[in-house]
Amino acid sequence: MRSEVPRERLCFSSNLTMPPERRRRMKLDRRTGAKPKRKPGTRPGWKAGAGPGRPSQKPAPSSQRKPPARPSAAAAAIAVAAAEEERRLRQRNRLTLEEDKPAVERCLEELVFGDVENDEDALLRRLRGPRVQGHEDSGDSEVENEAKGNFPPQKKPVWVDEDDEDEEMVDMMNNRFRKDMMKNASESKLSKDNLKKRLKEEFQHAMGGVPAWAETTKRTTSSDDESEEDEDDLLQRTGNFISTSTSLPRGILKMKNCQPANAERPTVARISSVQFHPGAQIVMVAGLDNAVSLFQVDGKTNPKIQSIYLERFPIFKACFSANGEEVLATSTHSKVLYVYDMLAGKLIPVHQVRGLKEKIVRSFEVSSDGSFLLINGIAGYLHLLAMKTKELIGSMKINGRVAASTFSSDSKKVYASSGDGEVYVWDVNSRKCLNRFVDEGSLYGLSIATSRNGQYVACGSNCGVVNIYNQDSCLQETNPKPIKAIMNLVTGVTSLTFNPTTEILAIASEKMKEAVRLVHLPSCTVFSNFPVVKKKNISHVHTMDFSPRSGYFALGNEKGKALMYR
Repeated sequence: MRSEVPRERLCFSSNLTMPPERRRRMKLDRRTGAKPKRKPGTRPGWKAGAGPGRPSQKPAPSSQRKPPARPSAAAAAIAVAAAEEERRLRQRNRLTLEEDKPAVERCLEELVFGDVENDEDALLRRLRGPRVQGHEDSGDSEVENEAKGNFPPQKKPVWVDEDDEDEEMVDMMNNRFRKDMMKNASESKLSKDNLKKRLKEEFQHAMGGVPAWAETTKRTTSSDDESEEDEDDLLQRTGNFISTSTSLPRGILKMKNCQPANAERPTVARISSVQFHPGAQIVMVAGLDNAVSLFQVDGKTNPKIQSIYLERFPIFKACFSANGEEVLATSTHSKVLYVYDMLAGKLIPVHQVRGLKEKIVRSFEVSSDGSFLLINGIAGYLHLLAMKTKELIGSMKINGRVAASTFSSDSKKVYASSGDGEVYVWDVNSRKCLNRFVDEGSLYGLSIATSRNGQYVACGSNCGVVNIYNQDSCLQETNPKPIKAIMNLVTGVTSLTFNPTTEILAIASEKMKEAVRLVHLPSCTVFSNFPVVKKKNISHVHTMDFSPRSGYFALGNEKGKALMYR
């Protein structure tokens, strides 16, 4: 009969038979409370309950496996209770810390972070700032979208730094375009906002108001049918749909240089006459090179149409007739008057005018209605000729020498400036003197011009002063007061020309370089941007003219160039 061995002895014997490494690992596992790890070579089907004599239990097939058990409601309740307990502990710790803080520190935190004593998450949301909500078709749930939209709005800043409000100043003196916008010397520096307002004012003044494309409130039609009706109404009518401004603004004149009118026929002789055709885009250029040239005006190349050469006939003055069918030309030392018929292409010389005893015919004027031709003679005589027959109608006599003459806008009166500073007004039909007045401050008259609207009379003297008179006062008074005396020239004024719209008066002196100015009417102020002093390409001006619609301005100088501006 086998004697029973005590259990303690069996355990002791088993410990003795264990390898020393396993005994050391078993002792560590008992101390830490961890289960012993399985050896790497252990088979996956081996279980703890299987002994060496028992067969290993195979795992159940996948079809017979049970799904893992979900956490029960009790486990969820335990997790919620644990989270609540943790939150309660954090709140108690925070209150303990708040009691130790002074009242000033708590007040400052409340001002900066707001009242968030009971909700730390609200403080975190406020520090993060508002989030931008995505599109409605995003995959977020309604609860998440509602949580994103419940963030409080941002507060205004508590203080404002005064340095942020300091505006940067712009220097107005170092820029020539900004310098022209200064109203007085105190505006040497302007802030950016004030400069923006000034530029806006200059633009609106130049445009004659706010243009339609710059208006903030645009008129919208209620339906597409109304817009189609407006388009149909626009296409059914013809005419000029481009409206012009009521008046030309003063100060700065927008203009640019064009190709010289006679670029295709250059010359070095002095240009004595430049004139635009009254009814076509043609400009005539004549000079001391014995030639009269016609050019087509396009502002780019100005191609030459024709040149008429007059042998041994240096041209003193050339002029179109009122209807533009003829060109009249006189010489510096001849009594012959040449007439060029543009339609027939014939050159007709007028050698002698019956009743005219002048040895040299130089200066002349053509009436605006095309009926008369006025020739300035010697010894104070003015000779009136019929334009069609070139026959003498009558003569008028003034005291002294005839310095300059011109017709009125209606061709019924003649204004003649004498060498003693007086101006005579004659009636064309009766050839009687209607009035004689003194040009204020003038000792010697050199030029005279009348506006096409019959409003102004301009008189230029040898001292560089141009007096602008009201035409009515010149007919009634002997000592009329000028509207304005233009004193921008210092030498004798030899050329005066009004533009067709009576908004610009061009004045020039042939005795000094760059001595040309454009005067704005009715303000009688000079445009500051013409001529450009730095370029100095105008030189001595001998003749000037405006195109019929004032789109171009041409002048001729002693270098043989007919400069043109748009």
